[in-house]
Amino acid sequence: MSAAPVTLIAGPTASGKSALALRLARAAGGEIVNADSMQVYADLRVLTARPSSEDEAAAPHHLFGVADAAEAWSVGRWLRAATVTLAEIAGRGRPAIVVGGTGLYFRALTQGLAEVAGVPAAVRAKVQALYDDIGEAAFRTRLAEVDPAAAERIAAADRQRLTRAYEVFAATGRPLSALQARTSPALAAGSWRGLVLEPPREAIHARCDLRLEAMLEAGALEEVARLIGRGLDARLPAMKALGVAPFAAHLRGEIGLDEAVARTRQDTRRYAKRQATWFRNQAPDWPRARSAEEVIGDP
Repeated sequence: MSAAPVTLIAGPTASGKSALALRLARAAGGEIVNADSMQVYADLRVLTARPSSEDEAAAPHHLFGVADAAEAWSVGRWLRAATVTLAEIAGRGRPAIVVGGTGLYFRALTQGLAEVAGVPAAVRAKVQALYDDIGEAAFRTRLAEVDPAAAERIAAADRQRLTRAYEVFAATGRPLSALQARTSPALAAGSWRGLVLEPPREAIHARCDLRLEAMLEAGALEEVARLIGRGLDARLPAMKALGVAPFAAHLRGEIGLDEAVARTRQDTRRYAKRQATWFRNQAPDWPRARSAEEVIGDP
């Protein structure tokens, strides 16, 4: 993989992104920047498969475990932190490797992020109720009437982005896509190279299953117990991390451990599929690789 000031490595969960990023960082003297919305939370090291202490010692890592679970990091907050971090890395004359599975983070870096004032709670509640009442297909039709670009761009089943686009129009009278079109990307054209790591689906499933077993051995249940013991709002992003709800239900005695594992396994596979679909639709021009070896060869 040819050198660039900033390398972006995206892909579904368990695709091998972190291992590839570490190999590239060690080979080039680079620094790694997190682009996973759950790995920013300090409380979720095990459940999010955050880099180990040994990996973090092998190359500088940034924006991993920097937020408390009681906080709600938005795309905008991450973008501001990432922009500062990338500027600092550039100031040291070192390459940066941005790695993760959160597509909106990469979109914000490479296409910009519209800064929209907070949508009033009443507007948000009304839009959410509308979505619940008429369903995705009819809601998308409604959105197309006021923001056709957003309705066309947003992937199927992406309720969060569909409702967000409609909320912005309802609150401001202006299409979100029009606001986004006037923004500047954080990374200038030509300053970065993107790559989507995309192993076969069967390989992703097998890796997810093996990783889930490793998480349990590493203390996933204890991590969830500590998290729910804090009594945090269930609507916080950290409380929606994969595995939290099923394992919390098990710890409350509502379901057996086998059922909690089965639910987490299924949720993880569905999440990986959504990620793969997002990158296929939103980053169609990025090169693809099925493995790290395709990128940099055998170690």
